[in-house]
Amino acid sequence: MKVSLPLFSREVEGIVLLEVEKPEFKTNSILEILPFVYSESQIKTAQFMAEYYGCFVGEALNLFVPFHYINTATEQVPLAYANAEFSSAECPRTLACFYSPVHITLSPTQSQALNFIRSHPVSLLFGDTGAGKSEIYMKRMDEILNEGKRALLLLPEISLTPQMELRFKHHFEESFVLWHSKMTPKQKKVTLEKIHDGSARIIAGPRSALFLPLENLGLIVVDEEHDESYKSSSRPRYNARDMAIYMGTILKIPVVLGSATPSLGSYAKYPFFRLRGGYYSSKRSFVYEPSIEALTPFIDEQIVSNFHAGHQGIVFIPTRANFKTMVCDSCGYIIECPFCSVGMSLHRNARALKCHYCNYTEILPRVCPKCQSGHLSTSRLGTAEAVEHFEKNFGEIAIQQFDRDVITTQNKLTKVLKAFNNREIDLLVGTQMLSKGHDYHDIALAVVMGIDNLLGQADYRAREKGLSLLVQIAGRSGRKNDSTVIVQSFNESFFSQYLEDYELFLKDELKVREGRYPPYKKLARLLFAHKNGMKAKSEMDKVVEILQTVSTIEIVGFGASPIEKIADKYRFQILLRSDKSTELIRSIKLVKSPHCEIDMDPIEFT
Repeated sequence: MKVSLPLFSREVEGIVLLEVEKPEFKTNSILEILPFVYSESQIKTAQFMAEYYGCFVGEALNLFVPFHYINTATEQVPLAYANAEFSSAECPRTLACFYSPVHITLSPTQSQALNFIRSHPVSLLFGDTGAGKSEIYMKRMDEILNEGKRALLLLPEISLTPQMELRFKHHFEESFVLWHSKMTPKQKKVTLEKIHDGSARIIAGPRSALFLPLENLGLIVVDEEHDESYKSSSRPRYNARDMAIYMGTILKIPVVLGSATPSLGSYAKYPFFRLRGGYYSSKRSFVYEPSIEALTPFIDEQIVSNFHAGHQGIVFIPTRANFKTMVCDSCGYIIECPFCSVGMSLHRNARALKCHYCNYTEILPRVCPKCQSGHLSTSRLGTAEAVEHFEKNFGEIAIQQFDRDVITTQNKLTKVLKAFNNREIDLLVGTQMLSKGHDYHDIALAVVMGIDNLLGQADYRAREKGLSLLVQIAGRSGRKNDSTVIVQSFNESFFSQYLEDYELFLKDELKVREGRYPPYKKLARLLFAHKNGMKAKSEMDKVVEILQTVSTIEIVGFGASPIEKIADKYRFQILLRSDKSTELIRSIKLVKSPHCEIDMDPIEFT
């Protein structure tokens, strides 16, 4: 249960996990028992997270939304469903009464896929873009709801589009609710009330939705399971996909993973059904332009031609703002953030340089801070710069920037997507937001720039990330008419052999990683951060000395992080490898440094 208690001069909230005998030393009394309780499954999951991801139980429990108490005539008791392991017969209300299913007609192949996911505790729905994965999810959810149970749909936050919401609301009506970070406190309160009173039967949201107080859960679906946003970038550094599978195990409920470009780990670990093709008969052709990342005459011509043909288009650029860095042409100095060892990004409209790591902002300089020269130039194209280029040269084309600098609220996202759907926008220019959530049928041109930058990253998953992104963006086009995908890349030989057969890539990539990388090996990253760089390095060196005595793990490397300083703290890291996660965990427990943060199964290396 949650309680209120005194801590020095403050009143704080705490969680009681056990009741013990009063100790001999002086203690303070609990001020108030709060009307919230954690279920057995929530506590068990938090304890697992603490053990596996190297955090405190309290830090893990802080992710969960607890269950409410209800008042009876005699005392406060938790709701019957506070313990998530119970049958529908024990439910304090008949949940089935809130739901009237709408029948969906599946194709024979979709029906086979439905039978497949019914028959496995964990399954992977490996379906091409437009092959109808959502219909299969909904049909399976219909079955779960008819059993008087609930279903949870996890999506990358970037995929929580108004279009997706309308689709599920149309099918499940008032039984469907959304949960995400852009909701107001009032919206969250209303949603939680629907969850507590049982009227919310289908709950969709990003990784935080996994920790909602959902009684009688019967199914978890993790859509776009390959997406990196399922991995938390702050402590505790959990992966929501993996936690969904763990929770499915302890709750004894099925978990369905879905993706057009599944992660190599899921493909290797879990039984999968290959759902090929789709509803669309149009053709998609790929054109490669061997060029560095730049807006070329060829791209301009294709965009104008597509516009005059009456179609819409998208342009993907990996960098938002105007440029990645600002450089002095006289001395070569790159203007960096004073608190992070990264170049600051130009935001021309705000006439400022901004750090995309700590958000430090300063006025656009007129001269080089180092040599005082006024010859400052920029490197790498950004979305804002591309929009300026198109607006200046092709004023008749309605263009919209589509990245986190512009799409800052759910309301703005709704407006932009509605305008695009209504043909008020001809061209979207954006970052990875373009690869998710669109299902509009008149995108006949997709331009993909900067894809070689992904392939060149110091990351064992660079090929997987680059190809997956290209497949996802290309999949936004060609829903109604034949489409063209322009790929600005010097690596046509790599992309062309796998674009039409992603499974072939997965099979080949498994051979490349065997004996060296996941899914055959387990990785852990130990992070050290301190305002004093020597202190951070000293802490890392001490830990390296300890771990070098452990024979069951391998120290792959150690030293300064690729971005050595963020938010005025110097960062060092150690990368560990082993055959088993248990060996990594056992070894990491030898580390007693207060400045060490553990990142199990890391996905970020650059």
